[in-house]
Amino acid sequence: MDNKPYISVLVPVLNEQETLPELQERLHKTLEGIQKPYEIIYINDGSIDSTQDILEGFHTQSKSVKVIEFNKNYGQHMALFAGFEFSKGDIVITIDADLQNPPEEIPKLVQKMEEGYEVVGTVRKGRKDSLFRKIPSFIVNKITARLVGVKLKDYGCMLRAYKRNIVDYMNMCPESSSFIPALANTFAKRIAEVDVAHEERTKGTSKYGLFKLFRLNFDLMTNFSLLPIQFIGMLGIVIALVGLLFAVFLFIRRLIVGPEVEGTFTLFAILFCFVGIQIFALGIIGEYIGRIFQEVRRRPRFIIKKELL
Repeated sequence: MDNKPYISVLVPVLNEQETLPELQERLHKTLEGIQKPYEIIYINDGSIDSTQDILEGFHTQSKSVKVIEFNKNYGQHMALFAGFEFSKGDIVITIDADLQNPPEEIPKLVQKMEEGYEVVGTVRKGRKDSLFRKIPSFIVNKITARLVGVKLKDYGCMLRAYKRNIVDYMNMCPESSSFIPALANTFAKRIAEVDVAHEERTKGTSKYGLFKLFRLNFDLMTNFSLLPIQFIGMLGIVIALVGLLFAVFLFIRRLIVGPEVEGTFTLFAILFCFVGIQIFALGIIGEYIGRIFQEVRRRPRFIIKKELL
C-alpha cells in the first residue's frame, strides 16, 4: 500500500460505533477484491461515543486506513470536503457508515468510472426507508435536477464516485455550505447512474432528521440558483397588482352600494394572507443575506483536531 492509491473511499462518521467493525471488514474485503491500490479515509464528525478509539484501532491494524477527527460536529458534507482535501486516489468514492448502502456495490461504480465517466451516482433499488424519508427525498431529487440541469433519479444516495479532476474542482470552492452531488454535477461533463442495493438500518440511529432535510433544501436553493429570490420579486409584483385591482373594486362597490360593514372578516383574511407572504419573502431574503454574512466572515469551514495518515 505504499503506492499512490487508485481508489479513495471516504466515510463520514458520527456516533457509529455499532456499525464500524462490520463496515471495515466488508470494505477491506471488497477493495482487496478489486486488486488496485486503495485508501479508506474515515472522517470523525464530532462523535461522542467510542468511534474515535475504534477508528484508531483500524489505523493501527492497516496503513490503508486514515483517520481525520473534527473538534466538533460540522455536518456530513463538511466531513466529505475534508476527505476530498486529503484523498489521493484517481477515483474517489463516498459512502455512509450506516451500512444501508452495501460496500459490495463499490466495484460497480469503479467499473462505470473506468468507462470514462467523471461522476457516477447510484439509484437505491428496493429502498427500505419509510415514507417520511422517501417523500422529502423525492422532493430534493426534483429540485436538484431542476436547479443543476442534470436529471438524475437519486441525488440523495451518498454512495457515489468522482473522478480526480472533479474532486480538485470541488476543492477550489470555499463556500461554507454546499450540496456535494449537485456541486459535482455542475463541473462534470459525463455523468451516469447505476442501480445499487439498499439495506435497512439495523444498528445505530439515523442522523438526518426533519430539520436537516429542511436545511438541505435551503442549501440547494440558495447555493445553486437565484430562482427563489427572483420568484419573490415576481410574486411581489403580482400581489401589488391584485391589491390595486381589489382597491378599485372596493371603491366602485362603495359608489354603487354605499357604506357597508359586511366583508370585514374577508378583508382581514386577505390581509393576513398578504402579511404571511411578506414574512415568507423576508425569510428567503434573510437566508441569502445570512449566507453572504457567513461567507464574508471567512471563518474556517471545519477544524481538524487529529490526523492519522
